Amino acid sequence: MAVAEPTHVGGLQDDAAGDRLRARLAIDAARIGTFDWDLRSGRLLWDDRLVEMFGYDRTTFEQSIEAFNARLHPDDLPRVGDALQDAIDTCGEFEAEYRIVLPGGHTRWVSARGRALGGGPDGTSARLIGVAHDATTEVAAEARVVRLLEAMPAGFYSLDADWRFVHVNAEAERLLGQSRDDLLGRVIWEAFPAAVGSLFEENYRRAVATGEPIAFDAYYPAPLNGWYEVRAWPTPEGLSVYAIEVTARRQAQEQAERSARRLALLAQVSAELAGALDVQSATARLPRLVVPALADWCIVTVIDAHGHPRDVGSWHVDPASRSVLERYAEVRLDAMPIAAPVGRALHAAEAVSFAGAEVLELLPPGQARDLLTVLAPRAEVAIPLRARGRTLGLLTLAYADGHTATDADVAVAQDVADRAGLALDNARLFAQQQQMAEVLQRSLLTEPPEPDHAEIAVRYLPAAEAARVGGDWYDAFLQPNGSTMLVIGDVVGHDTAAAAAMGQVRSLLRGIAAYSDAGPVEVLRGLDSAMALLQLDTLATAAVARFEQTDDERVRGVTRMVWANAGHLPPLALHPDGSVAVLADWKADLLLGVDATVQRTESVVTLDRGSTVLLYTDGLIERRDADLDTGLARLRTHLAELADLPLADLLDQLIERLVDGEPEDDVALVAVRLHPQDRPRPVEAGPTRVPDVVPEDPASR
Repeated sequence: MAVAEPTHVGGLQDDAAGDRLRARLAIDAARIGTFDWDLRSGRLLWDDRLVEMFGYDRTTFEQSIEAFNARLHPDDLPRVGDALQDAIDTCGEFEAEYRIVLPGGHTRWVSARGRALGGGPDGTSARLIGVAHDATTEVAAEARVVRLLEAMPAGFYSLDADWRFVHVNAEAERLLGQSRDDLLGRVIWEAFPAAVGSLFEENYRRAVATGEPIAFDAYYPAPLNGWYEVRAWPTPEGLSVYAIEVTARRQAQEQAERSARRLALLAQVSAELAGALDVQSATARLPRLVVPALADWCIVTVIDAHGHPRDVGSWHVDPASRSVLERYAEVRLDAMPIAAPVGRALHAAEAVSFAGAEVLELLPPGQARDLLTVLAPRAEVAIPLRARGRTLGLLTLAYADGHTATDADVAVAQDVADRAGLALDNARLFAQQQQMAEVLQRSLLTEPPEPDHAEIAVRYLPAAEAARVGGDWYDAFLQPNGSTMLVIGDVVGHDTAAAAAMGQVRSLLRGIAAYSDAGPVEVLRGLDSAMALLQLDTLATAAVARFEQTDDERVRGVTRMVWANAGHLPPLALHPDGSVAVLADWKADLLLGVDATVQRTESVVTLDRGSTVLLYTDGLIERRDADLDTGLARLRTHLAELADLPLADLLDQLIERLVDGEPEDDVALVAVRLHPQDRPRPVEAGPTRVPDVVPEDPASR
């Protein structure tokens, strides 16, 4: 540690008085050398003796405390710095013995005394003056060096030019496991033969050859069996070595590193499973994560839908053995008896450890046994994949000769297995929920009628995420007067509760329309009133379209579409010439379930026979990366391109192009194609299907 820069103060003591005091101190110190440190300017003055003693000359000595610090032995620098600072802080005495390292690498002992003189603000020190002399050869200095080395917390020993021990302190005796009487005079390579050719010898010889100190960490085998932090310092006589045992620290560090690696493994497993669309495929990749971190090779097993275990993934630390392990995983379960450790782990739902030879003895002669002989595991551990009281598979870890599973390894592997088991069980529950919601919703969506000369097609595609299956619906039915009515709607929400609410709203709407024979706006008004009366706490959008025709319109080949919109997307009309029209702007009446007294409006459009009308939910056009206007524009473009297709094919192609089989939300479509009435119903439209109570279409007579 460098000595602190002095605080600049004004005013110095009288030069003559200072000279007299300096002379007296020089006499006390045998008049060897003097120094005068101006704490205000930082200038350090040495006489010729002191400059020479520190290996400088008048041109190289920079007259600064840094020049003094540069010569101080690194081990003495903090102690001397503290003593100087204490004298400055207290305006007191300074006394120290220290080593200096000369440019040639030689070490010299110096004894110094001094005193800080006041004169700064508030009585602080302004100067520090003193004397110093060379104490290298003094017997007292040697004794003090010995005491200092003995008091060191680090092990210290010195070697001469022939690598013989010439000094060993008490801590070095403890670290080296031998007394100084046994070590002094012995060559280090003979006393510690394991050091030959090791980092110890390499670094010791390098320090002597270069004259530069070297610091390193190294392990010495039994009988010492420990890690040491070593600093080798070359001296004129040979080599000084400082050593501290750091075995416990290294073990703690290695334990921390192992813990960090295990936590990283668990995080990687969690990320792999959480980010996977196909959990079973992600589970099959687990062996690549746990090898070699936890085992030499690994096989993962899952229980299929029929309750049978299947090996779905494997990995070996040795690339040359991976194909062998893969073939073994294909045949091992069929060959294993039920009493095998793998079977015990599946039934006991806890880890089972066993020797590789145990499995080999249980396997009958054949391919599985031959392959396991090649793999030659010394030990194995079968760890169940558990979740919610169920065992959904196994993680089998295997170890080659020289390796073994620690308790910590098994604990981490069980954590990995449990995370995989939970992911598999979540996937199972996810599929069940999706299937239940889809079955519920499909059960509420009936097949449409097929009135003569009017072909109706419907499509429903559930969301890719189970939790988003819910409130979309379509409907198509005939009213008592023979009019065809199409409905599209969406209950707010994306879960099974929304699907149930949708069923109620849909049933109310078709019941009101079927009984009242009313037009779209009156049907929506009646539905709003019924929802308020029955306290259906839900919101929904809906568009209702009724197709009507007078005798005159039938003769002219046109049909009127009367429709009303409660907050839904506008219908699209595909005209016989292939053009596409949006039948309204984005403005629509209020959602259902908000205000039963709201005034609703009704629109009318006249369509040529041969036209197609499409009603749809927002799942068809809405995307996270685009707005509804962009989605509607895409829908119009594709509808025009697909105009010549049969109606059912047209809907299928729209879904394929716009959602590509993975909708972010439910998709419901209902479309009607008004075939010309002056010719027979097309074959591709299928047979006519109408209730007996509906009047016959005059065009079919």
